[in-house]
Amino acid sequence: MRVWIDQDECSGVGVCVQDCPQVFVLGSDGLAYVTVGGRMYASNEHAIVDDAFLDSVLDAVEGCPEECIYIDTA
Repeated sequence: MRVWIDQDECSGVGVCVQDCPQVFVLGSDGLAYVTVGGRMYASNEHAIVDDAFLDSVLDAVEGCPEECIYIDTA
């Protein structure tokens, strides 16, 4: 699946990190990022994330108060 965050909308609450720390991290700027293989993906960059994390990523999407996390499972 492809996962991305719109950092312009992110407030850095960190619910995504709590729900799926394997995929989301808070950067030094206090905003959430998708991380895969040690690389942090910037705003609107689409990261390819293992489907094994689908349920946790969906929890993060649903829990995000800013609704700024997006996924594409196609």
